[in-house]
Amino acid sequence: MADNLFQRFVQSATEPDKAFLLPPGCAPISFIQAFAAAARFAHVLVRHGVQPGDRVAVQVEKSPEALFLYLACLRAGAVYLPLNTGYTPSELAYFVGDAEPRLFVCGEKSRAAIAVALPATEFLTLSDDGTSGSLAAEAAACSSDFADADVSMDDLASILYTSGTTGRSKGAMLTHGNLFSNAQTLKGAWHFSGKDVLVHALPLFHIHGLFVASNVSLVSGAGMILLPKFDLDAIFAALPGASVMMGVPTFYTRMLQDPRLNQDRARHMRLFVSGSAPLLADTHRQWQDRTGHAILERYGMTETNMNTSNPYDGARIPGSVGLPLPGVEVRIADKGGQTLAQGDIGMIEVRGPNVFKGYWRMPEKTAAEFRPDGFFITGDLGTVDANGYLHIVGRDKDLIISGGLNIYPKEIESLLDELPGVEESAVVGLPHNDFGEGVTAFIVKKQGAAITEKQVLNALDEKLARFKHPKRVMFVEQLPRNTMGKVQKSLMRETFKALYS
Repeated sequence: MADNLFQRFVQSATEPDKAFLLPPGCAPISFIQAFAAAARFAHVLVRHGVQPGDRVAVQVEKSPEALFLYLACLRAGAVYLPLNTGYTPSELAYFVGDAEPRLFVCGEKSRAAIAVALPATEFLTLSDDGTSGSLAAEAAACSSDFADADVSMDDLASILYTSGTTGRSKGAMLTHGNLFSNAQTLKGAWHFSGKDVLVHALPLFHIHGLFVASNVSLVSGAGMILLPKFDLDAIFAALPGASVMMGVPTFYTRMLQDPRLNQDRARHMRLFVSGSAPLLADTHRQWQDRTGHAILERYGMTETNMNTSNPYDGARIPGSVGLPLPGVEVRIADKGGQTLAQGDIGMIEVRGPNVFKGYWRMPEKTAAEFRPDGFFITGDLGTVDANGYLHIVGRDKDLIISGGLNIYPKEIESLLDELPGVEESAVVGLPHNDFGEGVTAFIVKKQGAAITEKQVLNALDEKLARFKHPKRVMFVEQLPRNTMGKVQKSLMRETFKALYS
């Protein structure tokens, strides 16, 4: 039998009858039951012509069956292509045209609309709760035995498309080995074991919910309380039966607003992990004050999975994404790839078994994103402090050049977020006739706060060089975010591009 990701999942399930999935209101699903369901789904894929290396596009709501479908693709040797459930049929047309999947599994409700946009595509369906649809119906009649495809760690397991905020989306090719190495590393770094139960409220179309939460649980033999989505009542109901929770910053800020959050409710928990978007230092401190736990923040991306993490044992520094994970190399480099001195700001570059194989059908783009020595250019700007902790200051595309001077938005945002009355902020550069780009701050006020633009600017006088001061401070109800909570600065730049004209 070939050595691949699914085989490692099977080997890790040393107690196959133990509960793997714990969907609220439903019977627990053991590891052996999950693997059997994946076998039945794999039979259906093969019946519909899926062969090793073929892509299977998936746009379905979160359910145990959605996870079985992922495992089925691994068993059949297919390349799993998860798609955001928010994508419209016209957006899906790009991904299907680029990836050319052999099969598209979609929701029962969306089947008709998608079929109009993709008339040449073969479809199977799955209901929102996973219990019905053509895929589930066919699988019910299939055997729970399946001869797994002969694929290895070097073969593709998944293609995930990047957000495409700086151009058309690119398909990041991730191998079985990429995914296994990172899951195994995180298992060790975060002390996961078969005794753990994870609160899983993340989507399954993103690396955080699929390749971090689910894969780490699978290689650890851990259980998961599988919630369909983030819901405060469901989260607080799940916590007593859990030991670990993974979330995006929005999860933690919303929980902090709930009076049910206290030390007694969190006392039995072993770990809270945050990622996918920057966690405000203030949120980190508030959480520790309320619960007695320090949130563990980490750093990853679609192309690499996880690169760094604050330590399990040791200081978890607010505003930092921690230290390089074992086996992962991280350096701060200039535009030519030369390593910069400690404390300097530059491009974050990474190398390791977690780094993807390249971009799907984009050899020139792949070559441009890798250094000759194998380091991947992340596009993120950062600096490493004297203790080796990585601090991200923003995306390279978010760098503001005003009057010929480089300005890093994160520096200004950190100061703004500390001001009384400020809930959160985002700083972008907008076209400016005199300066090239004008530093512009967008602020969400705390409820009831009466802070003004003048007060904000006055507060920065003694803390920030004049050339870094915002030309304008705009107050908004909320910052635009994507599904995983990342602020969409490209949308802000487009919306307000005429502010100074």
